Amino acid sequence: MIKAVINKEPYVTKICSETNSLIADEPTSLGGKDKGMTPMEILASSLAACTCITLRMYANRKQWDVQTIETNIDIESIDTQTIFERKISFTGTLSTEQTERLLHIANHCPVHKLLTHTIKINTSIND
Repeated sequence: MIKAVINKEPYVTKICSETNSLIADEPTSLGGKDKGMTPMEILASSLAACTCITLRMYANRKQWDVQTIETNIDIESIDTQTIFERKISFTGTLSTEQTERLLHIANHCPVHKLLTHTIKINTSIND
C-alpha cells in the first residue's frame, strides 16, 4: 500500500510505504518547489530500478562478472501512445551471448511486465 499526501504547499507531495518515504514535486517552472522527482520521473525510476535489480539477481545467480548495471529511461508521449526508451549498459566481462540473455531477462522484470500488459485503475472516494 502506498499513500500520497499533499497539503497547501504547491506541489510537494509526501509518498509513503509502510517503511519508507520520498517526496514528489514539480519543477519551479511549473509552480512547484523542485523538492523531489516529478510523478513521471518516479514512474521512469520504477522501471529503471526494477530492471537493474532483476538483472543483478540474474547475474549473481549465474555468477557472471557484472560490476555495474546502468539503466536509463526516457518517456515520450506521442498522440495516444507512450513510448519508454530503455537503454542498459554493463561494466564487467560479458560475452555477446550473456549480454543478449540479460536483454531478454530485462524484458521480464515485474515493472516491465506490468507496463506492457493491460492496466485497469479502479478509483473510489473514501468516506
